[in-house]
Order: sequence, then structure tokens, then C-alpha cells
Amino acid sequence: MTASTEAGVQFEAIHGNVRPILNEVMHAIDKLLDDDIPTTIDLSSLPFGPGELDKLEATLGTGELSAQLDALGSSRIRETTYPGVWWIEHRNVNDEVVGRYLEVTRLPEILSSQDADIMAGRARLEEQFEQD
Repeated sequence: MTASTEAGVQFEAIHGNVRPILNEVMHAIDKLLDDDIPTTIDLSSLPFGPGELDKLEATLGTGELSAQLDALGSSRIRETTYPGVWWIEHRNVNDEVVGRYLEVTRLPEILSSQDADIMAGRARLEEQFEQD
């Protein structure tokens, strides 16, 4: 994003969001540990200056756990180097980012099986069991 001065000089807008987001993440970790309340930070809704999103991603790093979902596009879920802090990115079928979030939680909601899916899986397992 660029902005102009009255003299027509172009400069890059700097938003300075990395430090406040990291501060919010620390408070979210406290909330998770103290009250078992997860937090979602919608990174797509925040104005980032040039390089800020990359700096945030590099600062949080990559942890040991990751998952990829493929349904109407792809979703990449990965734990950062800070346990309980997850970087989640959703893309459409054209591989364009449609959502980017930080979730501070024990397990991202998108990875939790829904009751209806669990019941359907149990029914399939029972059917398979009866066939053998």
C-alpha cells in the first residue's frame, strides 16, 4: 500500500502491527491457560505494511505439527514454535488466500471432528465389522 505526500512523493505505508499482534497473542495465551478460552485473530482484516506479515510469520516460526485440508480449496494449519499458537490459512480453488488467522487454542476448531461425522463413521465401521 502506498500513500502520497503533497509534493507527489510516494512512500510505503507502515502500520506497525507486528508488535501489537504479538502482545495480543501473549494475552490470548494467558486467557487460554487461566480460563481455557481460545482466541482467534483475523489477520486478513488487519492492515499490514510491506514485509510485516512475513515478519510476523517468521517471528512466530514453524512448530512440529501441521495439517492440510482439501475441500473447496485448501486449508493449511500449522502450529508455530509457540505451543498453542496456530497459523491457519485458507485458499480458494484458484489458490488465492481467502482467510488468514492466528488461533490460540489447544486444538484448532477446524481439526475437531463434528458429532454428525463421528456418528456416520461409527455406522460405517459397524457395517464393515458386520460384513467381515
